[in-house]
Amino acid sequence: MSTHADRQLKICDTTLRDGNHAVSHQLGHADIVSYAKAAELAGADLLEVGHGNGLGASSIQIGRAALTDAQMLTAARDQLRQTRLGVLSIPGIATVEGDLKPALDCGVDEVRVGAHCTEADVTRQQITMLRELGVTVKGLLLMSHMASTRTLLEQARLMQGYGAHAVILMDSAGAYTPTAVDEKVGALVEGLDIEVGFHGHNNLGLSVMNSMAAVKAGATIVDVTARGFGAGAGNAPLELIAANLHLEQIETKLQLFAALDAGDLAESTFVKRIPTNDSVTITSGIAGVFSGFSAPTRRAAERFQVDPRHIVMELGRRGVVAGQEDTIIEVAMELAEKNSLLDVA
Repeated sequence: MSTHADRQLKICDTTLRDGNHAVSHQLGHADIVSYAKAAELAGADLLEVGHGNGLGASSIQIGRAALTDAQMLTAARDQLRQTRLGVLSIPGIATVEGDLKPALDCGVDEVRVGAHCTEADVTRQQITMLRELGVTVKGLLLMSHMASTRTLLEQARLMQGYGAHAVILMDSAGAYTPTAVDEKVGALVEGLDIEVGFHGHNNLGLSVMNSMAAVKAGATIVDVTARGFGAGAGNAPLELIAANLHLEQIETKLQLFAALDAGDLAESTFVKRIPTNDSVTITSGIAGVFSGFSAPTRRAAERFQVDPRHIVMELGRRGVVAGQEDTIIEVAMELAEKNSLLDVA
């Protein structure tokens, strides 16, 4: 098996994809153009662009984006020279003919194909097809805190077998600790012949620490967003990752001051609210609940006059994952009914 010590750390900037969650997928043409230029100057290896849920996700059910996939990708593509253009594809949302191939026609350099951490088999068709087309393709294991180290390695090996160039562990709920990162990332680094990456969220305030732990465990891909721009408590901030890599003297293509500038630009233009930790997002990290559930949980709590933290804890107990948003309303209704009965008693 190969080691990754000789591979330079790569930074994937997901500001224009994961960050889109934070503004209900309403990033506009000017936002994409200005930030793509900033990411290029900052030295990001990859800029991921699109609807928060990836290709083909713009819909009434998930949320309408301000722009089509093609409009977003074309706007970014025109600004990039050294930085590569990437997209997220989730089988079941994105289709090969309707979404993937048109995205490739827009000049996409890399596709990251995602699936729940125990369902890697659903990525087989897309990863295999993309590899046959000569496209760089990486596998994403979503909500990876929910699976054991052994299971994650088994699932990652499936993606490797399909032809993935790398596998990224997604801390979709911001539930990881540095100890868990070290164990799980380290196991994949030792057990795979391909690169390993980490995508952190900040529900427990550990996104930077976890990302640095991943690097020390052998990860060669780290995901970031400017100002941590993303759903709930947000992601690992580009500017803080850049600063810590600079202090640790870890070599990347990032230009420190340009990365700081990218964060400033994002805050001054499209980051409506800098992600922060509050009682709901912290509870989400404790319960291991998808960060994207923060806003709908708050709405349900207000509608049914229940504590949003109780909703989150119950969602965690049930092991609810993205795509099961209807359960939020169900839980809120049950809690409201229970509270009503207690009031009567």
